[in-house]
Amino acid sequence: MSIVSGKQGEGSLLPGDTDLLQRYGVSRTVLREALKTLSAKGLVQAKARIGTRVRPRADWNLFDPDVLVWHARIGFAPEFLKHLGEMRMALEPEAAALAASRRTAEQLQVLEDRVATMDNPRIDQQDFVHADLGLHLAVAEAANNPFFLSISTLIEVALVAMLTASSPVESAARLKASVAQHRAIVDAIAARNPAAARKAMQAVVQTGIDGAR
Repeated sequence: MSIVSGKQGEGSLLPGDTDLLQRYGVSRTVLREALKTLSAKGLVQAKARIGTRVRPRADWNLFDPDVLVWHARIGFAPEFLKHLGEMRMALEPEAAALAASRRTAEQLQVLEDRVATMDNPRIDQQDFVHADLGLHLAVAEAANNPFFLSISTLIEVALVAMLTASSPVESAARLKASVAQHRAIVDAIAARNPAAARKAMQAVVQTGIDGAR
């Protein structure tokens, strides 16, 4: 958390092992494994006779689920939300287009069920987030490309952050509009129309970006 928040700044040296062991009350084995984990995710680099240094943020593996979740826990900076939105815009419309070409009947039914759940005037925020997120992840799965599934955590964290910042449930009109936008995605996938699916997903992602500003 200290590294991700910037409290332990880029290029800075972590405290020595003795200090870290006392601070966190863990064994040397646990500390060693924790530092290995941070190193594997690109956050730190250990050098003999120098110590463990925080690497530049550009070297971090931001697709790593843990790194994304750590950012979520400290609260998203506006710039980070902007970048997440840009990644969604680059990826999700193409996933929707592929889903329109490749979806199975079973995958389409999951999408239909998700949008039907969203279309409830009395739905609460938590259930809406669950249904909305489920729909987007189902689109990624229906693309039948394992790379889209591998970035599902990015979609999950970005979408939850944006819905937390501004939920359509707060307004009956916004809820109706959101459901209509998501239904357009499902209808295009059902019709096996990649261009329409891409355009419909672009509209949904842009709405999320605008709402999080």
